[in-house]
Amino acid sequence: MIYHGNRFTLKPDASAEQIEVALESLRNQGRVIPSVKSFVVGRDHGGEYEWGATFVLEDLDGYWEYLIHPAHLNTDRVGLPLVDKFMSFDITDDLDPDLGAKIAELHKRRYDTMPDINKLVSDLGEYSGSAAPGKHGE
Repeated sequence: MIYHGNRFTLKPDASAEQIEVALESLRNQGRVIPSVKSFVVGRDHGGEYEWGATFVLEDLDGYWEYLIHPAHLNTDRVGLPLVDKFMSFDITDDLDPDLGAKIAELHKRRYDTMPDINKLVSDLGEYSGSAAPGKHGE
């Protein structure tokens, strides 16, 4: 299993309505993307971020389905313009030592084939973690 997480802080000028639209889009990902086995979206406590989301995926094929699903792309398009600071991470019980590089390659393939998503991610004030452009030899 792969637990794909995101932690983020929003720009101070994001309106309450914009925030709710973005959070509801995140929740919708969990409800409609077939490869998502479970999910949580909510406040992030104990760190420097305001919000977080975690999506549980069975394998790399499911991860790819999650990345390119229209519900996920909608969240990118409505949510990323509101984000100031973003961090992604993946936790897995898979013992493959190359899994991190394989996950990074999925993100790279998505950025390479979806220039609008690449631009949204590249325009973030701060982005670190497993899905950040420029990681793993990109």
